[in-house]
Amino acid sequence: MQTSLKHFDLGIDFFDEVDPARFPEHILRYRNQAWARRVGLGGLSDAQWIAHFGKFEPLEGSFARPLALRYHGHQFRSYNPDLGDGRGFLFAQLHDLVDGRLLDLGTKGSGTTPWSRSADGRLTLKGGVREVLATAMLEALGVYTSKSFSLIETGEDLVRGDEPSPTRSAVLVRLSHTHIRIGTFQRFAYEQNAPALRRLVDHAVAVAIPEAARADADARTVAFLEAVCGRVARMGAQWMVAGFVHGVLNTDNINVTGESFDYGPWRFLPVYDPAFTAAYFDHSGLYAFGRQPDTLLWNLVRLAECLLLLAPQEELERVLAGYVPAFRRELAAGVVRRLGLASRGEAADGDMSEAFWAFLQASQVPFEQVFFDWFGGAGRAARAHAGPAGVHYAGAAFDTWCRLLAPYMPAEPARLGNVYFQDMQPCTMLIEEVERIWAPIAAEDDWSVFEDKLAQIARMGAAYGTMPPETPAGD
Repeated sequence: MQTSLKHFDLGIDFFDEVDPARFPEHILRYRNQAWARRVGLGGLSDAQWIAHFGKFEPLEGSFARPLALRYHGHQFRSYNPDLGDGRGFLFAQLHDLVDGRLLDLGTKGSGTTPWSRSADGRLTLKGGVREVLATAMLEALGVYTSKSFSLIETGEDLVRGDEPSPTRSAVLVRLSHTHIRIGTFQRFAYEQNAPALRRLVDHAVAVAIPEAARADADARTVAFLEAVCGRVARMGAQWMVAGFVHGVLNTDNINVTGESFDYGPWRFLPVYDPAFTAAYFDHSGLYAFGRQPDTLLWNLVRLAECLLLLAPQEELERVLAGYVPAFRRELAAGVVRRLGLASRGEAADGDMSEAFWAFLQASQVPFEQVFFDWFGGAGRAARAHAGPAGVHYAGAAFDTWCRLLAPYMPAEPARLGNVYFQDMQPCTMLIEEVERIWAPIAAEDDWSVFEDKLAQIARMGAAYGTMPPETPAGD
């Protein structure tokens, strides 16, 4: 295992050293063995795993004490300068043994920090289960997401207003490329601290966004924003083609690497609905499914405002103008990818994608079913029409889409023979299913439905080629 202490390069203005909570129990509920092997931790015994990820004994060569990161952020577009890691911390950094990337191990529910704001710093077990399910499903659907690395039940009774209380507690560890957020930049822009912003840009480029490396400082800042815009456009497009609603797109929840993370009231769409929201408290639909692309751009504009202390406004505005076309390209490419097709070029892909969304809206076909039925293209027509959504495959919008779909060929024809595509229905993760998974855990401490669902997700990921069969989620 290779480790690093890169966050110390930034200096103490960027974090607070903290101590983890001491929990009365440590019951291992989930370990992501596939990703543990990939970062050199696959050989840990369960006792060693709990020691590191439940009791937070330091990993060799990494931090002696965890770091609670400092940041600000817009929360539902209201600026909040009193933020930071309030129930989590950066526990360790290590390297991906496949591609050499520096990765973070961060926590959720690991106790109070200077940024807890009178909260208890804990995570409910149900919240941890939901995050494991969200990240596994998103990874299988091809979304660039943080990975739920560990979930340990901690034996405390928590009181919450949004679920029956008292409820069980847990601590989650997530694996991600970085925990640098747009809100991290906002903190130093708010303080008008240009030297700290310069260190932050240079650090982010060095450890996470190498394509932005430039010798000139102004050019490096502009290239950094351009890279972030491209990555966030890709993330937003991946959410849309996965039918995913994040729910809380505050600036402190947007990672500069374009890696989806920090899952609270998430949902997957039953059918295409731009107004579909995930958070019960999102009364205005600010973060509704169809508003996610525009919301991401709004957040990127906030990042560009921070960078005005470092680079010319006209150059930053030029970069921001590229977000919408980049998102459209990524959205079309995402539709092609999810349908298992070989691209026919930007123009053809854009036309087919546009017709596809029009068909979804007109037909109200089950969202995940349509990708499943037509994976591989028009050659799947007979099975699609005979399947449970067959009645939806008719009408003018469908005919238009089919005409544009017809010339496409499967990207990997061998995938069509996978046993997953011999079923009549796809693996899904609707809110009703999440509740069915949680019910036996809550009532009888029965984890079999949870484990079965993770196995189904791994099977789907193997079929799509997003999860290698030998390293499934939850292995």
